[in-house]
Amino acid sequence: MASKEATVYIVDLGRSMGKKNHGRSKTNLEWAMEYVWEKITTTVSTNRKTAMMGVVGFRTDETDVDGIVEKDEYPNIQVFSRPKQFLLPDIRILQEQIKPSSTNDGDILGALVVAIQMINDATTGKTGNPLKFERRIIMVTDGQGPIDADDLDGIVSKLKQDGIEITLLGVDFDDPESGYKEEDKDSDKEEHEAVLKTLIEDSGGNFGTLAVAIEQLAIPRLKETRPTPSYRGTLTLGNNVEYEATLTIDVERYPCTMLAKPPTASSFVVRTDLGSAPGASTQSSATVLGDGEHTNGDLSAVRNQRAYQVDNPEEPGTKMNVGMEELERGYEYGRTAVHISEADSNIVKLETSPALELIGFVAKKKFDRYLPLGRTNFIVPQKTNDKSQLALNCFVHALFETECYAVARLVSKQDKPPAIVLLVPYLEGEVEALVDVELPFEEDMRRYKFPPLDKKYTISGKVILEHRDLPNRDLMSAMSDYVDAMDLSNFGVDDDGNQTEYMKFEDTFSPILHRINQIIRWRATTNTYDKLPDPPQILTKYSVPPADLMAKAEHHLDALKQAGDVKRVPPKEKGRGKRRREDRDKPLSGLDVDELLGNPKKVKIDSQNLIPSFKQALAATDDLDAIQAAADNMGSNIKTYISASVGDSGYGRALEAIRVMRDELTELEEPEIYNVFIRDLKRDVLDGKLKGDRREMWWRIKGSRYGLIDRKRSFASDVTEEEAAEFYKK
Repeated sequence: MASKEATVYIVDLGRSMGKKNHGRSKTNLEWAMEYVWEKITTTVSTNRKTAMMGVVGFRTDETDVDGIVEKDEYPNIQVFSRPKQFLLPDIRILQEQIKPSSTNDGDILGALVVAIQMINDATTGKTGNPLKFERRIIMVTDGQGPIDADDLDGIVSKLKQDGIEITLLGVDFDDPESGYKEEDKDSDKEEHEAVLKTLIEDSGGNFGTLAVAIEQLAIPRLKETRPTPSYRGTLTLGNNVEYEATLTIDVERYPCTMLAKPPTASSFVVRTDLGSAPGASTQSSATVLGDGEHTNGDLSAVRNQRAYQVDNPEEPGTKMNVGMEELERGYEYGRTAVHISEADSNIVKLETSPALELIGFVAKKKFDRYLPLGRTNFIVPQKTNDKSQLALNCFVHALFETECYAVARLVSKQDKPPAIVLLVPYLEGEVEALVDVELPFEEDMRRYKFPPLDKKYTISGKVILEHRDLPNRDLMSAMSDYVDAMDLSNFGVDDDGNQTEYMKFEDTFSPILHRINQIIRWRATTNTYDKLPDPPQILTKYSVPPADLMAKAEHHLDALKQAGDVKRVPPKEKGRGKRRREDRDKPLSGLDVDELLGNPKKVKIDSQNLIPSFKQALAATDDLDAIQAAADNMGSNIKTYISASVGDSGYGRALEAIRVMRDELTELEEPEIYNVFIRDLKRDVLDGKLKGDRREMWWRIKGSRYGLIDRKRSFASDVTEEEAAEFYKK
């Protein structure tokens, strides 16, 4: 369960925040709000009700601190939002309010007092005692406004007393750690920076310049989760129920690694006015959406409803609805559904009890690393149990010193299927634990056999070590040198200039996960459909090899190409496909059988043997005109099948001919020939030009998805996927 937190942002809205300094294209306020919006949207994306946020502005044109402090004592301070759970509509409202004012009056320390009081009001229980919250205040300012530091010590004391963490980010503030110092600084700003820095140092807060904070925003924030045990029980060696001479250790199991997935999209529809139409539903929008579902503007969440229907025995040809409780479970056996009643399934159900039982040991060097399945977990001793901690530590050290792994049977919950896990000793720093990973059963194994890469076997069993398909010594040596030249293990450089690993594990992040989160946050604060922002450099840094390393290994690559006789494959010509006869499969003899037998180069389409003769006609020619003639003849015969059909007797033959024509022309990369035919056929069928109402034939073509050939099916097609889908609708 995530901890509760209350954060208040103090934003400087003075007139000076509307200026553009040091050649920046954005105003000081726009630049500062990049950080604030990033922090707010990140918190909103967690959808936690216990993550409350508030916003206070100072140096504002208006004063609004009603119900918090005395208005006369804190002028030019405006509370935009008290601590609460922020949603997207709150961000939209706040965007309209955050604008530079026309005044420079307003004290940042006064805004800090207001923020402290807001946090206390929001995190105090009904009895008057403070609740368990993480309290934070984040301030952004350019330091140009007046500051009354008379009560600075009292503010520092209050921050420490309430346990509030304070962070100050200054626009163009001097930062010795980052090496930034603003030249020709105004004396008032320099004095204000000194006061604010004293405030932060005395209260134990964080002080920094805004440039560094925004630069660090590109580094993805890792989600911290509170570990939840998946098993609490005993680790046993032997039957502790029947025998006393057994090993029993009270342990707990926590996840070690988890798969991070990007957020999933939800479906929404345009909301209609529920109460405008006669007889409209009296449900509120909250009822329609369900608990925890929110909307934005005219959008409403989609709710799915499932219904089950069976044949109605009383009215043949109709269906009747049945409830979920009336259905029985069935299992596919071939094409047949085998019914197993609930009573029978309970008899064969495996009854298990939670347990972690050792069943054997395996030497570390004999264990195959490809066997583990799924994610890993930590097994640690039970908290506040000294005997279990001592026993498990001894067991971990025993496995480590003997270079062995343990194999155990795990049932994490009652009646859950058992799993076989491998227990590996883990000793790092002060942590001594077991790491478990699931092992496969025999049915989980997939054994594939591949021919060796360094030798060939003849039918007689002779071993061939030199062959054109086998790498020679020169190629192996060149490949080895190239692999060594592309080594990343020591290509990086640390802060002291020493060689280190180039791509460290802690510096690599999932591009898809953090890119999607970045775009969601950007879109939440962007009303215009501008071009998407570029991904942060840290997400794309490791997507390509470093340029310096590639240049260093270039001569090794050239040697590898020469040793392997690598040649560039000519680009595939559009529209050629398998049309060229010399590109098709040839007999081993290399003889042209058709020419020897006197077969003609142009085959006539036989209506009595339509499909085979059509294929022969395409295989016998390379000429585009001949292919067009064969397709026209094929199309004419298909229309004849349809027009001469009694009822739907000829529709099946016509449909199969359409499929063959579509596949063959797609393979020849001549989709336009087929698309012209199918458009013409659709028009003739729907207009009744094929001797009657043949719309049933069109429904069969539509159901078989034998419409236009789009770009997804053939790159030579000019038809988009949207146009192909629209073809079925019109």
